[in-house]
Amino acid sequence: MLRSMYSGISGMKNFQTKLDVIGNNIANVNTYGFKKGRVTFKDTMNQTISGASAAQNNRGGKNPMQVGLGGTLATVDTITTQASLQTTGRPLDLAINGDGYFVVKQGNANFYTRAGNFYLDDNGTLVNADGLKVQQYSKGVLKDIKVNVNAALPAVSTTKVDIEGTLPKLPNSTFTSDTAGAVQQIKVVDTKGEEHTLDVQFKPSGSNWTITVTNNEGTAPVSKDYTVTYDAANEKYTTSDTINLASDLGMTDGKDGVAFDFSNLTEGSTDSIAALVNPDGNLEGSLESFNIGAGGEINGVYSNGLVKTLGVLALAKFSNPSGLSKTGNNTFQESINSGTANINVPGEGRGSIASGSLEMSNVDLSEEFTEMIVAQRGFQANTRIITTSDEILQELVNLKR
Repeated sequence: MLRSMYSGISGMKNFQTKLDVIGNNIANVNTYGFKKGRVTFKDTMNQTISGASAAQNNRGGKNPMQVGLGGTLATVDTITTQASLQTTGRPLDLAINGDGYFVVKQGNANFYTRAGNFYLDDNGTLVNADGLKVQQYSKGVLKDIKVNVNAALPAVSTTKVDIEGTLPKLPNSTFTSDTAGAVQQIKVVDTKGEEHTLDVQFKPSGSNWTITVTNNEGTAPVSKDYTVTYDAANEKYTTSDTINLASDLGMTDGKDGVAFDFSNLTEGSTDSIAALVNPDGNLEGSLESFNIGAGGEINGVYSNGLVKTLGVLALAKFSNPSGLSKTGNNTFQESINSGTANINVPGEGRGSIASGSLEMSNVDLSEEFTEMIVAQRGFQANTRIITTSDEILQELVNLKR
């Protein structure tokens, strides 16, 4: 049988496979997070008719004579290039801008995906469209992400007051015992979880500063002075006093022994007071909403004004992402040639998270239709090889009448 016929058959098979891949690409042109495929070919073995010979004294060298026996598939690649991001405005729609894959889990098996259309199930667990659980990364361990919409933060009484910024150097002609800085109002929480407002004012006293704390909630204001001294060796202010909310300021359910923290308060070069007073403690609060930041952090916003991180999304990175095995449903799994998943939080050599967006398919229709034409013409050309070979065989048969 003619070799050309079998070469034509191999070419038809190759272009049929190419059309299959093109068809799959076009079918997934609107599939979020889809990565297109690409087919490449290579020639198969060659039949050697005559080997090569080297140059001799009276005669030059001669090249080998070989006849190819058709082509075959070289690769079916997964093209992992970044696709455009489509804004949806939905908080649980997430896109990766850069490298990396979301980690989703079913049982003990990890899967990886670029499709970030996620949902909350009836237990508050973050899942994908097929119910696979989205994973967070916490101290080297993967965990399910759970958002309890009924969560509440308990009240915490004030135990410490942070004071940061700068105070002018004393003695200072701008600040005398008759002058003082503006009054700052701070909120403190008592042992019953109730909030109280205190006035705080900085006053000069010789070479030291005095902090006057006033409680105006009773029938008469109750004030207490606390002296702070500048430690030149460590370049910061210190005090041996503690705020006694109950005994010093008359707060019935207040806590005594509230410590000052002056580690971030130092002496300034200007004649202005730039000190901020920040007490700890908080009221009871319930979860009102949550959002996901560019670093993958899931931030819960509570009714008491606090924002707490509920978890950080995990992203996986591979040495050879094209080596991942497609498992359907927009997911991938590790293969022998993909490398082991290197899992961490976004931004650690990985892409950032775009909340309210989804990554589109990276299929380019104009490119796919062009490749379709090439595959169609290649298929037609190979059929001509077969029909021509058949005509030659017919002529051979007709030699015998």
